Amino acid sequence: MRVVYTDPAWALNDLGQPDLARADIERAAFGSEIELRLGLFDGRYLVQGTAFHDHVRGADALVIYRCQVTPELLEAVGPTCRVIARSGVGIDNLNAPLLAGTGIVSFNVPDYCVDEVSTHTLALLLALERKVCTQDRLVKNSQWSIHAGGVPRRVSTCTAGIIGFGRIGRATARKLQAFYQKVIAYDPYVSADLMAGYGVTAAADLAELFSSADAVVIHAALTGETDRLIDAAALAAVRPGALLVNTARGRLVDPAAVLDTLEAGRLGGFASDVFTPEDPNDDPTARKLLTRDDVVVSAHRAFLSMESERSCRRRIAEGVATVLAGGPPPAEGRVT
Repeated sequence: MRVVYTDPAWALNDLGQPDLARADIERAAFGSEIELRLGLFDGRYLVQGTAFHDHVRGADALVIYRCQVTPELLEAVGPTCRVIARSGVGIDNLNAPLLAGTGIVSFNVPDYCVDEVSTHTLALLLALERKVCTQDRLVKNSQWSIHAGGVPRRVSTCTAGIIGFGRIGRATARKLQAFYQKVIAYDPYVSADLMAGYGVTAAADLAELFSSADAVVIHAALTGETDRLIDAAALAAVRPGALLVNTARGRLVDPAAVLDTLEAGRLGGFASDVFTPEDPNDDPTARKLLTRDDVVVSAHRAFLSMESERSCRRRIAEGVATVLAGGPPPAEGRVT
C-alpha cells in the first residue's frame, strides 16, 4: 500500500527540499507494509495540475496540508484511495461535501495545537496593544522615541471579544482574562450558559460584539456560512480604535474591508497569521496591509511548536495506518 503526503512542511530539510529521512514518525507508524511518498516539489509543493495528479495516482491514502480536495484530485487518485487525512485543525480543504458518498474516510486532528494557537493569538494582540513591532523597527533604525507609534492604552480597563468559541476560543478566553477587564464572545452554536462557565459573556450577534469590544480575536471555522464573515458590513459596527486579530483562516476576513477601516481610522490595528492566498505578498490588497505600522503579521505558524508538530504527525500516521488495516479513523477527528 502507498501513502502520499502531498505537501508536508515538516519534510523540508535545511536546504528547503523534501527529505524522506525526516519521516521518522511516519515510518514508525507505517512499518514495512506501507510505502511513504512525499509530494511533488518544484521550488514549492505542486498541489494541482497534470504532473501532480500523475504523482498521486493509485495511492491508497493521501495526507494533505494546504492541498485542496477537488473532483480532479479524486479522479486522479482513483478507486484505490481509502482515506484522506488533513494534517491540521481546519477541514475546509478536505471538501467534506465532495467526499460524502465516495466511501473515502477523512479525518483531521482538531485539538493538537490549542495551546499554541491561543498563545500566538495573545502574542499578536499584545504586540498591537503595546506597539512592540513599531518600536522594534524604529529603535533598530536608530530612531529612539518613547512615544513613537502612539501611546498604548491600559488593557485592564478594556473588553476583549472572541468570534468562535470552540476549543481554541475557550483556551484563548482564559488567557485574555489575565489581561482584559471583561471577555465577551459570539458563537451562534454555543450556548450562553457554556460561555458563562468560562467566565465569558455571550454577545447576541456580531454587531453587538464589534460595538462592545476594544479588541476582537477570530477563532471561527471556515465554512460557506463564515466565508468573508468579517466584511465591510461587519466592520461598520466596530468600536473606534478597536484591534482585530485573525489566527483562524484567511478567508474569514475581507482584507479590502480591513484596509478601508484602518485607513478611515476606525480600526486601531490588525494582526493576522493567515491570508488567502497563503502568502499575503501574492495579493495586491494584502500587500498594502503589510506596509502599515498598525499591522502585524506572521507566516501561518500559530499552530507551531516542536511538540504540536510531532503530535500531529504521529496522530495522522497512526490514524491512516489504522484505516488501511481495516480499522476506524480517530473518532475525535472523523469528517466522513
